[in-house]
Amino acid sequence: MIKVTVPATSANLGVGYDCLGLALALRVTFQFQPADQLTITGCPEQFQNETNLVYRAFAAGCEALGKAVPTMKIAIDSPIPVSRGLWSSATCIVAGLAAAGEWFQTPFTQNELVQLATDIEGHPDNVTPAIYGGLCAGVQTDAGISVLTYPVADNLAFLAIVPDFTVSTDEARSLLPQSVSYATATHQISHSLLLVRSLMTGNLLDLQLALDDRLHEPYRKKLIANYDVVAEACDYFECSLYISGSGSTLIAITDDASTRGMLRQKLMKQLPDWKIFPIAIDTAGVQVEQV
Repeated sequence: MIKVTVPATSANLGVGYDCLGLALALRVTFQFQPADQLTITGCPEQFQNETNLVYRAFAAGCEALGKAVPTMKIAIDSPIPVSRGLWSSATCIVAGLAAAGEWFQTPFTQNELVQLATDIEGHPDNVTPAIYGGLCAGVQTDAGISVLTYPVADNLAFLAIVPDFTVSTDEARSLLPQSVSYATATHQISHSLLLVRSLMTGNLLDLQLALDDRLHEPYRKKLIANYDVVAEACDYFECSLYISGSGSTLIAITDDASTRGMLRQKLMKQLPDWKIFPIAIDTAGVQVEQV
C-alpha cells in the first residue's frame, strides 16, 4: 500500500497573487492499494468515481509515465475544509501524481510534480508549497515553472480563521478587473518583495506594510461576511491579515503567541460558529512511503 501525506496550502498571501504560497501544518493522508474495482472513500459520494480529483491526477501521472491506469482503492483522510481557501484541490492533485510515480517505481522529481500539477490546477501558487513545503514562489516562464523557496521566521505566529461558509473561486475571480494601472502594478511588485523579506526576517512592522494588496483583496473581501470584524480585531492587536486563496479562510499573523491567543479568544466570542485555530508552517511538503 502507498501512503501519501500532503500539507494544506495558503495561496496569494495578499500581494503575491497567483505566485506566492505557504504550506500549513494541516496534513491530508491518502492511501492507494490494488483492488478489483475502483473504490474511493473519505469524500462525498458524488466524487467516489472517476471524476474524483485524486483519481484524475493519478491518471494524469500514469499518462505522463506511459502506463495504463490500474484499478485501485483510494482512502482519503482530510481535516481540510472544502472551498475555504486552504486548497484541498492542490493536496488531491499532488497526492495523485506522487502516488502514480511511486506505484510504478518511477517517482517524479519535485520539478516534474510542479509542472504536472500546475497543468491540472492552473496556477503554481497552490501546488508548489504542497510539494516543497514552506514559503514558495512559483514563477511561470516560457520554459516552464521556476520555483523559489524561502525559510519562514520562527518568531511568526499564524492563526487560521475559517468561516462557516464557502466562497466560489469562480465567483471570486469574476469580481476582479480586467486591467490595472501602472501604479497598482508597481505597488504589487514592490510590496511582494517586502512581503517575502518580512516573512523571512520575522519583522512584523514590515509585514504589516507589505500586506497591502490592491489587486484582488479589495474586491474579494466583499464575499466574506464579517471580514471587517476580523480586520478590526487584527488592527486592535496589531496583527497582519490576508485572505487565503480566494477565501473564505483568513490568516492572521503576529510575532507573539500570546497575542495570537488573545486575538483568537476575541474572535471566538465574536464569531462563535467559525473555526479559529493556531497553525504552524509545514516545511516537509509531500511525503510518500510504502506501508
